[in-house]
Amino acid sequence: MSTDTLINFAIRLMPPLALLAAMLCGPAQAADYEVGPSLVCDTQNQVERYVALFSGDAQAAVGAVNAEEQNPTACALVDIVYLRGSRIGMVRNRDNAFEIVRILVVGIDTDAGIQAVPPAAYFSLFGIREYPV
Repeated sequence: MSTDTLINFAIRLMPPLALLAAMLCGPAQAADYEVGPSLVCDTQNQVERYVALFSGDAQAAVGAVNAEEQNPTACALVDIVYLRGSRIGMVRNRDNAFEIVRILVVGIDTDAGIQAVPPAAYFSLFGIREYPV
């Protein structure tokens, strides 16, 4: 077969495949996206270090992690739009427990409203409610 024949075949095959994929994949629900202030770090270790350093001042803990990493953007507290991914681990600080989760940031919440950004994966943490037994 010539290259032109293969390209024409692929072009004709794409629309039916796209339609089939759309039918098989459920639509994204608005509830899948979360919006709000979140800790965003480049690595799991940075999130763990943040929790270890946190003593009530979140910005001070972020600053300490960034200073240790010698990277002013290793961690940040930002208002973002994101999708939660898989749980990576759990970490404790005094009486609090947190799960470390991969997140996919898809937007930033600004004064002008939500602004889309190229999707980027980061690590974050979320509180875990524990009950005494």
